[in-house]
Amino acid sequence: MLAAAMISAAVAFADTKALALQICLDREGYSCNTIDGAWGRKCERALKHYAWNHAGVGGPSAPEDPGRALEVFFPGATNLFARVAVTKADLDSLVKIPEDAAAKADLPFMGYETVKEMFAERGHLSQRALERLNPKVDWDDVRPGTVLKIPRFPPVEEYLAAWPRQGAAAARAPEAALLRISVSNCEVTAYDGGGRLIGLFPCSIARDKAKIPPQGELRVTTVIANPNYTYTPDSAPAGERIRRHVFPGGPNCPIGVAWIGLNLPGYGIHGTVRPESVGNAESHGCFRLSNWNAARLYAMTKPGVRVVVIP
Repeated sequence: MLAAAMISAAVAFADTKALALQICLDREGYSCNTIDGAWGRKCERALKHYAWNHAGVGGPSAPEDPGRALEVFFPGATNLFARVAVTKADLDSLVKIPEDAAAKADLPFMGYETVKEMFAERGHLSQRALERLNPKVDWDDVRPGTVLKIPRFPPVEEYLAAWPRQGAAAARAPEAALLRISVSNCEVTAYDGGGRLIGLFPCSIARDKAKIPPQGELRVTTVIANPNYTYTPDSAPAGERIRRHVFPGGPNCPIGVAWIGLNLPGYGIHGTVRPESVGNAESHGCFRLSNWNAARLYAMTKPGVRVVVIP
C-alpha cells in the first residue's frame, strides 16, 4: 500500500501546474534554476520578468497562482516531457571522481558519477524531482534500455557548440549585448542590443562579502566550453612544495561546463557541480550558474560584452 501511495503521489507531482510552468519559463530563457515543482522566490522572479517582457502595455501581470499563470502565458502548452532510454554509452561514460587532487588531474574528463546526476541535468531537474518523476526506477541498478521521464530540453552540447554562432543553438540563444548581475537578487540577466531582456539565470555569489566584485562595469574577456580548472591547495605536507593541479573539463569540473571570464583577474561566470545550491551566497567569488544555464549563457555571449554589477 505504501509503495502504491508513493507512486500515486509521484504521478500527481508530475502533472502539477507549477512543474509545467517552470519548464515553459526555462524554455524561454527565464530559469527557476532546478525544476522541482516547488514554487518559490526564484520562480516568482522568473515569471515576473517574463510577464514584464511579454505582456505588453496593459497586458496581464504575473498571477500569483502558477496554474493561472500557465493559462495566461502558456495556454495549451504541450510536449513538455520526453521518455528517453538509458544507453550503454551513458553507463560507460560514468566516472568516479577521486578525492585526491593529483588523481583528479589524471582523469581524462570529469564526467557524471551517476545516472541520476546525468539525467537530472539533462532535464534541468533536482535529483529528488527526477526520482519523483520516475518512482519505479531502481537507481542502484539502472541498466541499458531503462526508460526515464524528464522535461524535454535541447542537449547542453548544442549550446556549447554554438560558436561560431550558427545553426539551431544560435537561434535558441539570441546574442547578448549586456549582462547585468544583481548581487541582492543572486541573478544574471541578459539583454540584446535593443535593451530587451532575453535571459534570466539564478546565480550564487561569494560567501565572503569582501570577495564580491565592486559595483560598476566590467567586460567579458573569454568564453570557454568545457574549461579545465587549476587547483592550488592552501598548504602542502611538511617538507614539500605546494603543487598546482590542472583538473580536466566536464560537468563535474569545479567550474562546470562553461567559463565566461571577466576583466577582473580570477573572476568569471561559470557552471557548478551542485546545481541545487545555486542562488545562495556560497561561492569563492565568481558567479555560479547551473551547468545548463552556464551553457546557454555561453552561447549568448562573446568577448567584449558589457557586464554591470548592481546591488
